[in-house]
Amino acid sequence: MTNSLFKAPPQAEQERMVEAVLFASADPVTLAELTSRLPHGCDPAEALVTLRKRYDGRGVQLVKVGDAYAFRTAPDLGHLMLKEQVEARKLSRAAIETLAIVAYHQPVTRAEIEEIRGVAVSRGTVDQLIELEWVRFGRRRMTPGRPVTFVVTEHFLDHFGLESARDLPGLKDLRAAGLLDNRPSFAPSLGQDDDDEPQTGQSELFED
Repeated sequence: MTNSLFKAPPQAEQERMVEAVLFASADPVTLAELTSRLPHGCDPAEALVTLRKRYDGRGVQLVKVGDAYAFRTAPDLGHLMLKEQVEARKLSRAAIETLAIVAYHQPVTRAEIEEIRGVAVSRGTVDQLIELEWVRFGRRRMTPGRPVTFVVTEHFLDHFGLESARDLPGLKDLRAAGLLDNRPSFAPSLGQDDDDEPQTGQSELFED
């Protein structure tokens, strides 16, 4: 009789619980978070597998974002949501290139970003990407000066509908989307943008 008090709900009920939590959450929910919310003995991992199959081909799909899960509009129906989107401030060319370098070379230090771009990156450019929650600080490199590294966030992956950084599009796709121009690569010939700085030393971001 005692064991029955801790018996997990039926699988169908567990799926309903997971579904409710994901729908109510504004942010993707990790498996650990689901486990902590559901009654003792539940198996949210199994519920997620079933739900992903159930929503496959529907207008709303259950997707994996990094280590978390969320409901998102089916990619082919995204055009129906255009009127609901709020246009954010546009990123400068320097910010777009910096973001692309971080995404494709993470973890990457500021010095490495500047080496690839050929110009110094202003603190404001990096701050803007961090403010948008698309870039965050990674671990410090075990090299002289112990510079911090930058990596993209789960918010970045979620915004672009990616499960992980491995799903990033190729350069051809980026140029087609207008995120890169037709230059063959980032090079010193780019010159300086308005928000770039001459290379005069490390930013305060890299001080201990």
